[in-house]
Order: sequence, then structure tokens, then C-alpha cells
Amino acid sequence: MGQNEAGKSNLFEALYCLNPIDDATYDLDEDWPVDKWDGRKEAKGKLVCQANFTLSTDDITALFDEAAVAVEESDDNEGGAGGAAAEKTFSLPSSVTVTLNRWYGYSTGFSIRGFTDGVLDDEKAKAWAKANVPKFVYIRDYEMSGAQIELDQLKQRLDNVGGQRHRLSHEDQTILIILDLANIDLNDFLKKGQSSEGRTVRSFDKRSASKYLTNQFANLWRQKEVEFDIEIDGPTLNIFAEDKAVGMPVRLHRRSTGFRWYVSFAWKFTHATGGDFKDCVLLLEEPGVHLHFTGQRDLLAVFDRLAEHNTILYTTHLASMVDLAHPERVRIIESRDNHVGVTQGIVSSQREPMAVIEQSLGLTGDQSGILSNRQVLIVEGGDDAVILHKLSGLLKAAGKEGLSDRVYLWPAHGASKTPMYAGFAIGQDWDAGVLLDTDEAGQKAKIKIDELYVSKLAEEKQRRFRTIMLGKASGSKKTDFAIEDLFPDKFYVDCVNATYGLAIKLDDLPVDGSDMVTKKVEWVLKSRYGHTELDKRRVMGEMWKQFDTWSTATDLPKDTASRAEKVFKTINGAFAEPASD
Repeated sequence: MGQNEAGKSNLFEALYCLNPIDDATYDLDEDWPVDKWDGRKEAKGKLVCQANFTLSTDDITALFDEAAVAVEESDDNEGGAGGAAAEKTFSLPSSVTVTLNRWYGYSTGFSIRGFTDGVLDDEKAKAWAKANVPKFVYIRDYEMSGAQIELDQLKQRLDNVGGQRHRLSHEDQTILIILDLANIDLNDFLKKGQSSEGRTVRSFDKRSASKYLTNQFANLWRQKEVEFDIEIDGPTLNIFAEDKAVGMPVRLHRRSTGFRWYVSFAWKFTHATGGDFKDCVLLLEEPGVHLHFTGQRDLLAVFDRLAEHNTILYTTHLASMVDLAHPERVRIIESRDNHVGVTQGIVSSQREPMAVIEQSLGLTGDQSGILSNRQVLIVEGGDDAVILHKLSGLLKAAGKEGLSDRVYLWPAHGASKTPMYAGFAIGQDWDAGVLLDTDEAGQKAKIKIDELYVSKLAEEKQRRFRTIMLGKASGSKKTDFAIEDLFPDKFYVDCVNATYGLAIKLDDLPVDGSDMVTKKVEWVLKSRYGHTELDKRRVMGEMWKQFDTWSTATDLPKDTASRAEKVFKTINGAFAEPASD
């Protein structure tokens, strides 16, 4: 991510030309740095881009099997003549790197580090690397008009460029991808259209193709059920899209820009990950720019599913396209001395890229400034903040210890998102901390926060970030502990019963498994009442009704006040003293 003209596209162009899926090269007239124009005459042979690929154990074995130098050992037995081929014992290296270099005016060079000199045949090793290192695919334009296409004219345009698809318009390339996915050969399809028998066969082809495209689109688009119909009349191709809930087909070009974008993206991406581009590195420019918020979040889920077979790099200006659960994936592109700079992490010294990060975290610039002057405690969600504020207010009114006025609660969007918030707070050098549930998700978040951020801080800065586990802070003996466990189990079960209209008893809760009351209740709902999950938001609504009836600390359920007071003492103490955990 980064502002316009920061160099995101330049970075992708450099990577793409390093090992492109098709013909691509650096253009000296266009690509040479303008601020070093006086050196352009000597540019040939200057290194433009380098990438290192670390091989897996299986790759190392495959490379050795393909390129190992044959070894012959002489046989002196009985003075026998000649040499007999013998296999030489050899321990494969644990680390091998393939390095790609590309210079102005030359093709990409492949070199291999990790094997002892003489073990591999150099030419065979380079040939293996060239065949196995992932290719780069650069997808810049996904949009299609959806207008009708004359297939005979499309064939003529394809013939005119010698079959090189990348020289066609994006619209033509998309149509060819659609035909590929549908297993339709353009020449064969046109030939079948010249006879009545062929047209009959072709009608079956296009029905099968329509069904296939519908199924592929359903894998990526979850917002509504859509069926596609490829309609062929002579050489004319039209694509219809029908919402199953409506039942009426509409030509694709009459659908919204966002929908047509997703159609084009889905089919190109399906082709990329399952066809010619399988196992490639995909470079995507601004995916999701035409989609609304829900569509953008769906797109992130699509990336996670499809990244099993492809590495995906994408640029974005959209806060909703920043996956809060994975701050380690973020790279900020910023301009440094008029050249591209890449920052790993979520904090930049430049204001423009930080605006996207702040927006993804629900901050405005003003809020960020205010928080920098406060002590900030990140909590897992808004419900945690509401509960803690309510309990703090009642305790303070009773003369007991509540949350310090110095500490501001900053809700994240679940435990998995807290490392993103923690990284931002640490990067901004805030006096901050995080409060995590004592459960599997909380422990994973704690580990990620420590590995990504806290462990890399100097000792004096470590004191400015605290990680507090809720179960330990409350003094609970439960193995697992969440914010709902500040209350007695009966209180939460009563709220669940009121929400669902049930009569669950404490004796119904399982003895084995998690100690958390939400996990126990969810097990009962699933096993006895056929529910798929516990809807915590609905139950929280009932809890809020109970909160409104509490006016003093004595109204709180049994043991809630003492548990909450221990939590607030732990938090206040952590912020009063240098952090330690």
C-alpha cells in the first residue's frame, strides 16, 4: 500500500519482467531513472532487479536428482582395467537458494547457492531452475464491458497478432479466458457453426460451458446465487447473468460495474490459479476498487482460499483491503529521495500511507493524535469495552478500584486482529498494552505480538507495551477465561435462555472441554437444540438489558465485583509501573 506515484506499479513491473509468464523486458527509454539520466548511455548490463528463492527439501532433492554430476571411481581390483560408475555418498545441503538477476539489455540469469562446487552440472542446474522457479503474472485490468463479441472477428484479431494473446485488448483476452475455462476451442467452435449438425453439437458445448462458468463463479462470489448463460447466434456471442432469486436473465453489459469487475476478475483468477498460471506469483493492481465493503472483505477470503497454490501480491488504497488478522503481510511503499522505499510492517514516517492504516483500524487523524497522548489498552472487541466500562463505573461509585482515567480502551475486531493494533501502537511509540482472553485465540495473538513486535524492541521500549491475560488478571483458576467469565456461569446461562427461549440448566453444561462458559453453552446449543453456533451478539443484547438494571455495585451478580476489581488493579498497576509479563 502507498499513495499514488509512490512506486507500487514500478515495483510490480520490475518483478514481472524478472521472470515473466510471457515476453516482457525492461524498456531503457521508459524505465531508466530520470534523475540519473546522464548515465543512460552506459545502462546496458546494469542490474535492475534481483530475487532470491529458498528451496524446500523436496526441491533440493529434485534439483540434485536432475543436475548432479555423474561420478566415476576407478576399480583397481586385481589390476582390472577400466572404471566402473559408482554412486558417491553425498549429504544434501539444508539450505539452497536460487537467485534471479536481470539487467538492462539481457535476459534473466539464474544462479544457485548452497551446493559444494562441482556437485551440480551448471547448465543442468540452471535449466532446472528456469523450469521450476515461479513465473510472475501481472494483472492490471480486470474490467470487461460484457458487450456482445463477434467470434470470427476475434479470431481475426488473434491471428493478426500471431496468436500472442497479451497483445490483444483486455476485453478480448477475457473472452478467450472464458472460452478456455469452458473448454471451447475458438477455431473448432466457429467450424461447428457452419453446419446444422455442428451447431447442434455446439449448443451442448455452450450449455456445459455455461454450467461450468456458473460453478466457478460461485466459488468466488458469495453474495448471491448467479447463473450464467453463453448464448451463440451464428458467430455472435452474448453472456447473460441471471439472479436465481429473480429468475430473469440480463445481458452482462447491463449489470453494475462492480459486478462486471468481479465476473472478469473471477474468471481471470480461476484461469490464473488453475490453468496457465498455476503456481505462479500473481501481481494484482488494485483488486476490489469497484466493489463495496462486503465485496472487498469477500475478496480477502477468496485470496486466502486460492493462495494455497499461488503467491499473491496486490496493491491497494482501500482500508477494507487491509487484512487486520495479518499485519505481517503488509508492506508500505513510500517515496524516499524520489525512489521507491519498502517498509515491512504497519508504521511509516509518511502521513499518506498511514492514513489507510489508521482508517482500517477505525481511527481518524484526530483520534490518532489524541491516543498518542493517552495510555491505550487494546481489548478484543467492543463488547469487552462496554462490559469493562460498566463494571468500572459501578465499582468507582462504591469507592472501589475501577479503570484508571488515564487508560483509554481501544476495541479491536477480535483476538486475531489485536496484533495489527498492537503493531500500530508500538510503531507509534504509544504507552500501550493489550488485554487478551485466556483461550486459544488469545494465546495465539500473544505469541504473534511477541514474535512480530515486542521481542524486537529495545528493553526501554518494551516497558511501554504490556500484554495482560484476562484469566490471570482476574485471579480465576479456570484454564480458559473470556470477558463473559467475569460473571458467574448462571448469569450467562440465564441470559442465553432469555435470548433463545430455552431452559438450559447449569447441570446441562459439559464437565470436559473448555472452562469458558460461552464454549460450554455453545456445546449444549449444538448437541441438544440443533443450533450451528452461539450468537454472542444476541446474548450480549440481553446482557445489556441486565446492565441497565444495575445502579450500584451491590446489584452485580455474585463474585463479579471482586473479579473485576482484580482486573482493574492489574491493568492500573501495569500502566503505573514499567511493563513486564
